[in-house]
Amino acid sequence: MGKDKLRKFAENLTFKCMVQPEFDDIFHKDHPLKGRWHEEFFHNDNPIILELGCGRGEYTVALAERNPNKNYIGIDIKGARMWRGAKTATERGMENVGFLRTRIEFIRSFFAEGEIAEIWITFPDPQLKSRRAKKRLTSPLFLAEYKRMLESAGVINLKTDSKHLYNYTAAVIERLGLNAEVQNDDIYGSGYADEVLSVKTAYETKFVAMGLPITYTRFSLAGCDTFEYFDWEGDDILEKDAEENRTKAF
Repeated sequence: MGKDKLRKFAENLTFKCMVQPEFDDIFHKDHPLKGRWHEEFFHNDNPIILELGCGRGEYTVALAERNPNKNYIGIDIKGARMWRGAKTATERGMENVGFLRTRIEFIRSFFAEGEIAEIWITFPDPQLKSRRAKKRLTSPLFLAEYKRMLESAGVINLKTDSKHLYNYTAAVIERLGLNAEVQNDDIYGSGYADEVLSVKTAYETKFVAMGLPITYTRFSLAGCDTFEYFDWEGDDILEKDAEENRTKAF
């Protein structure tokens, strides 16, 4: 492991905005902050918004700066990347920002029912292989977890360069009968991007430079209580095309 990464890991331990539980503290058990983020971490009753797969925390910090009356928690497993966001929040004295280093699969251990007001998912791994579809952060399996911890009026925001993930999410929304407030397949080309949506992560900056359209979906889980997993035909088409391309290559 490089010295710079070790330095960042060490500095992460000094940031009061960073929560880094040990595996044994959350495996099949609740973290002490579950249901107590308002009183024990933020020390206020303001709404809590999560950014899942926050990377360097650009969106977490930017949203927190624009909305001082809301609390934000960036979640990721990559400590060296999260260091950037945690350091920025610390240097700026931001009291409405937190970072949680954990896997999204363990999210149930951290948040109680109705504790979260909103969720952002920014440029996640689209998990293009159909056998990994269950790991997509907008799969019904994850949505069931979000529904449990979201307020009744809570919404989910997905921003991605992956047309496949965008279309998959649209299929999930349709299949589950969810309410989609926004489904835009090119926020910059259409002029839809506002001040918040124009905040760019490091990944997004690269994607835009490559000419890739950035998509945005905003939807609610209200009224849905059954999150049955299903196989999506779009995955079959993608893998068929991939197989044909491999065949042509040889």
